[in-house]
Amino acid sequence: MSPDDLARTRRDEFLPAQLAALAVTDPELVDTFERFALGEVLGHGALDTPVRLMVQLAALIALPALREYPALLGAALEAGVTPVEAKEVVYQAALYVGLPRALDFIHATNEVLTERGVALPLPAQSTTTRADRADTGLALEQQNFGRETVDNFFAAAPADQVHIQHYVAAHAFGDNLSRSGLDASMRELLSLSLLVTMGGCEPQVKLHVAANLRVGNDRARLVDVITQLLPYIGYPRTLNALRVLNEVLEA
Repeated sequence: MSPDDLARTRRDEFLPAQLAALAVTDPELVDTFERFALGEVLGHGALDTPVRLMVQLAALIALPALREYPALLGAALEAGVTPVEAKEVVYQAALYVGLPRALDFIHATNEVLTERGVALPLPAQSTTTRADRADTGLALEQQNFGRETVDNFFAAAPADQVHIQHYVAAHAFGDNLSRSGLDASMRELLSLSLLVTMGGCEPQVKLHVAANLRVGNDRARLVDVITQLLPYIGYPRTLNALRVLNEVLEA
């Protein structure tokens, strides 16, 4: 399929809430970005459509771009992303952007799902209990980041800040990242996408590039993800992400 054909078949995915109106007042801008985002970028790489749309949904949450989110979520559901997967994207995003911002997108997700006849609440995805969340979370953190790295996090933390490391293990990993609904590979792609989109998170991006390798995502897959985020996050954040990736992984 040619870049122009791809653009014509995917106009419902890239900023439809705003570009349709701007096509009248700013046709050159719309034409340029549609050709770029829905032709050149969309035609690059080997990500399957549900994965691409989930990392782009994460980017919209991290920006934030609430006005555009429902249309992209609808496209994702049409492409095979399940309601559980869609909800897990938003739940995971709350760890990175904070609950107040995530709540807007949870409400938006619920509205889209309800309009499509999906009964809420969705089936529970938690895999831990109050008794085992800390141990399970710590084991998962060590699995993703490496035992030595996690041990260093705790050892380097000042006495009045070590509680944050316990929160990361028990809450971020034990309560959230251990949930079913998405596998470890997809969760690490989402973490990378959220951090890259937020900007200014290069130390965490570096950590999650390495974590992506541990869960089976190779360099080519990470380059594809960052490329598909480019129209949403712009060049500076894209180039910063690629610089960090190159520091961790040689070409």
